[in-house]
Amino acid sequence: MKLTPAQLGEFDREGYVFLPGRFSRDEAALLNDEARKVYALRREEVWREKSGVARSAFAAHTYNEAHGRLGRHPRLIEPVEQVLGERVYMHQYKINAKAAFDGDVWQWHQDYGTWKADDDMPEARAMNIAVFLDDVTAANGPLLFIPRSHKFGALDAGHDLATTSYPLWTLDRATVTRLAQNGGCVAPTGSAGSMLLFHSCLVHASPPNISPFDRTIVYLSLCAVSNHIRRFKRKEWIAHRDFTPITALADDCLDDLVRARKARDAAE
Repeated sequence: MKLTPAQLGEFDREGYVFLPGRFSRDEAALLNDEARKVYALRREEVWREKSGVARSAFAAHTYNEAHGRLGRHPRLIEPVEQVLGERVYMHQYKINAKAAFDGDVWQWHQDYGTWKADDDMPEARAMNIAVFLDDVTAANGPLLFIPRSHKFGALDAGHDLATTSYPLWTLDRATVTRLAQNGGCVAPTGSAGSMLLFHSCLVHASPPNISPFDRTIVYLSLCAVSNHIRRFKRKEWIAHRDFTPITALADDCLDDLVRARKARDAAE
């Protein structure tokens, strides 16, 4: 799947592009079912909120078949390669949960800030591409973006070890306020199966989910192979060290798993 010239222009200008309905409801439901199975595992890769509910499941593409296929899906790999102009490897794979009532905040940050500080990624030649597994609404903790904030490059950040269960390099209120006065603040929302592609310097956050509706999003953090990380202080399942270029699967790579899920449902 390739981006159109208009979408490429929007990405360059705003720092993100929203792509509604790129995965079917059936594909999203399959991946969401598998995400719940992953969250139930007692693995170190599954981080939990202070309440005990799942917050993030890292590296699920290495131990779950459906997510392993999503990690090589052409609808995700091809547009990132198109933007970066190079083959990519998986820097990070995570399934972020915002559990109903208990999903906690993600503070204002840039992803490249963490990748640079913790992993010594040379340049911001990496980005996130995300798939909504639930409907994302204004009520259930959507992502918040400051459009055009990627144009300022990597910003000074502090290492927040206390706010949530996950350590993060975060931006102070004055910086966020200054950026928002120029770029505003948006919350892309849409149905399950929609996609977001956003620049690694785009400033973003998400509020707590106090609604009765879950919000689950899968993020592939894909990096240009020539731009691979140089520091290996974080665990390998957080910042991967296999810099092999991803070979995309066929576009229908989830179809047999969708059919098997439907057959199981019909038999029950």
